[in-house]
Amino acid sequence: MAKQKTTFYCQECGVESPQWVGQCSSCKKWNTLVEEIVVKESKNKNTWVASSDGRTQSKKLSEISEENLARITMPGKELHRVLGNGLVRGSVTLVAGEPGIGKSTLFLQVALRLKGTKILYISGEESLEQIKIRAERVGSNNDQLFLLAESDTQKIFNEIKKIKPEIVIVDSVQTLQTPYVESAPGSVSQVRESAAEFIRFAKATQTPVFIIGHINKDGNIAGPKVLEHMVDTVLQFEGDRHYTYRILRAIKNRFGNASELGIYEMAQNGLREIDNPSEILISQKDEVLSGTAVAATMEGARPLLIETQALVTQAVYGTPQRTVSGFDMRRLQLLLAVLEKRGGFHLGVKDVFLNIAGGLKVEDPAIDLAVLAAILSSYEDMPILTSDCFVGEVGLSGEIRAVNRIEQRIKEAEKLGFERIFISKYNKSKHIQAEGIKIIQLGRVDELYNALF
Repeated sequence: MAKQKTTFYCQECGVESPQWVGQCSSCKKWNTLVEEIVVKESKNKNTWVASSDGRTQSKKLSEISEENLARITMPGKELHRVLGNGLVRGSVTLVAGEPGIGKSTLFLQVALRLKGTKILYISGEESLEQIKIRAERVGSNNDQLFLLAESDTQKIFNEIKKIKPEIVIVDSVQTLQTPYVESAPGSVSQVRESAAEFIRFAKATQTPVFIIGHINKDGNIAGPKVLEHMVDTVLQFEGDRHYTYRILRAIKNRFGNASELGIYEMAQNGLREIDNPSEILISQKDEVLSGTAVAATMEGARPLLIETQALVTQAVYGTPQRTVSGFDMRRLQLLLAVLEKRGGFHLGVKDVFLNIAGGLKVEDPAIDLAVLAAILSSYEDMPILTSDCFVGEVGLSGEIRAVNRIEQRIKEAEKLGFERIFISKYNKSKHIQAEGIKIIQLGRVDELYNALF
């Protein structure tokens, strides 16, 4: 007979506690521990540990075969690049995003367009008829795509043994339920154990698995934090449902760059890839307005040109307001202090609003110079030429610091037709080959003001 054990799990980090406490000892969150009954089976459990493939034996590095190192080419350049130029066999990828953002649509499109590959799409949320309706809306077909509406992991693995798929897609991990844990689907222990079963299956059979997950109200991946450590790749699908653009961002990737992103547009027939995102991130205006500047930023190995928008007005309340969208609030306060101290601009009595166009969240410090240019433009109510582009990090002493990959940024600006680009004079630009764009080198923020106005 199975042994029952009652324990308490933290819903935030997954730590186990023998009794209930108000504050988790690991993540220090309050009232996150829930009681669960765990059933431990001693036999007849499907663990997918293959003894014949040599996984339980140590080997020399030179003796390891390279036959499974070839990556699977994914349909679409965006997902292919975000995964690290292809899908690694035996890898487990966790994809998380808000409800209705398009996670299921994206991977149903992938399954439909990956021709010649046997794929099993497992849905614990929708019926087969609902998936069929979405597949008809996407407008594609794949004879090697198998659909399964099931949430019991043992029934799923029995079906996997019959079909022997080359890729498995699970939608979603919060709906799965293993019979070896007596708790509701979506609980900490259920999510952890169900994901562990698919990870063991992927490693033992060299079958790549995509696991779709939910996020909580704080924007983090729902379930235990250990889930992100267990998988090989974590992708975040971001975007506002009121806008059409979606961003697929790599948060963790053991097989590639962990800062890559792909941009999609939600259309009537599914998600469409954006080949040149710089064009959509720069707004098209009939007239030149003050408070806008274009920055050349890097997302992973990809150069992007984005528009920064600033509005500086006289404060009507006692305390000036600082509002940002897509940018770090503390970084903005730092830049305003630099302008106040090093440039002599009285921004302490002004309301400052900053927005990154396109819904992007930018962490690249090279956007600092464009933010300052947009603020100064709105402060003086004088527009910046639409043919100007900015790239540079601003230090506390008012100096404009050099940034990395300056050649790629300049080439991207030149490709999109910009005539001038403002960079730091500390960048070693003697090796930069740019014939169609004028490079203006600056050393301090006051030089930026003199160059523009």
